[in-house]
Amino acid sequence: MTEKLKNVLWPLGFGILIVALWQVGILHNILGFKPYQLPLPSQIVTTLHENFGKALSDTIITVSGALVGLAIGCALGFIVAVIATQFPKWGYTGLTVIAAFNAIPIVALSPIMNRWFSSGFAQKVGVVSVVCMAAMAINAYRGLNDLEPFAKDLLESYAAPKRVVFFKLRLPNCLPSVLTALKINVASALMAAMISEYFASSTAGLGFAIKDNLRKGMMAIGWSYIVMAALVGITLYLIIILVERRAIKWHASQR
Repeated sequence: MTEKLKNVLWPLGFGILIVALWQVGILHNILGFKPYQLPLPSQIVTTLHENFGKALSDTIITVSGALVGLAIGCALGFIVAVIATQFPKWGYTGLTVIAAFNAIPIVALSPIMNRWFSSGFAQKVGVVSVVCMAAMAINAYRGLNDLEPFAKDLLESYAAPKRVVFFKLRLPNCLPSVLTALKINVASALMAAMISEYFASSTAGLGFAIKDNLRKGMMAIGWSYIVMAALVGITLYLIIILVERRAIKWHASQR
């Protein structure tokens, strides 16, 4: 318990130290910034409090698109991993295609999706789905195939059908890898949703608000939206960690 407490307190203390140095202006002196370039934390908090209703509305718009795209992308990636496992001769090609899609930069993918979909929400979901597929497909495929030594041989020696091998061995074995992919994709989904809003025709969402306010020189408001995005990302990541602790208590990573 003491070790776990240290693992929490050290990063928390370091974060508090950085914010304190930022607030008193030491960070500005080190980096050579002016207060109008990098607002003080107190200014950001005050601005966020004054505009919390609008910031919350924009956050919901961005997060809703990110979560829908995350669900679709992860589902498609897992299906590809299952197909590649069950039909390795031609299913593995699907992993290669998805890996190629993952190499496309988001800033190039977003304008393409903007042309394909008339709705800004659909464009956002499309971008997030493509971004999230690769991590899930690759991690799930590894979990479905990196089995314990002799475990698969044991089931086959009892003449277990492929369905039993999949549900009793492969599926439980891939659960840690799937949760790892979800932790990766939570951050990627939020980032992809915000970047897609840079190119969308809509005038709402965290991405649009950050771009619009920073372009106008309203730095404190822009940074307040950045803080909201960071809080959402941390919250979603912690939710995945809690689910992971409940779902795979038996795994070595949780001991």
